[in-house]
Amino acid sequence: MTYLVLAVLAAATVAGLLYRARYGRLRVSAGDLQRPPLPTGLLPPGAADGVVLLHFTSATCAPCRQVKAVCADLVQTLPGVRHVEVDADAHLDAVKSLDIWRLPTLLIVDRGGRIARRTVGVPDRSELRRTVTEVMAA
Repeated sequence: MTYLVLAVLAAATVAGLLYRARYGRLRVSAGDLQRPPLPTGLLPPGAADGVVLLHFTSATCAPCRQVKAVCADLVQTLPGVRHVEVDADAHLDAVKSLDIWRLPTLLIVDRGGRIARRTVGVPDRSELRRTVTEVMAA
């Protein structure tokens, strides 16, 4: 019985560490690279002029407020970057088609309307700035 408890605790610890390592990290998804450009209904007019931070959120999501603050800071300091919030509950078709499983999810959309990076959770400000700058330069 003691070995079973230790095994469960070890498995839970490993799972927690893996989750923590991925939370808030900006990454490239293989599915995003093969996905066609986003539907125009999700992006506001003129969004193709720069990089869009497409933030999927809901009213009950506490970390979503932190993502909003990080994005607002970036938009104020980097010209050509827009922050667009999308209510996940109201856009379930987009949530499903974009493989969004948890909130908050932030997609960095390039000028061509393609997803360049994505993150689940609250991204690090400096990492987000660096990534957006790279996407803008590409």
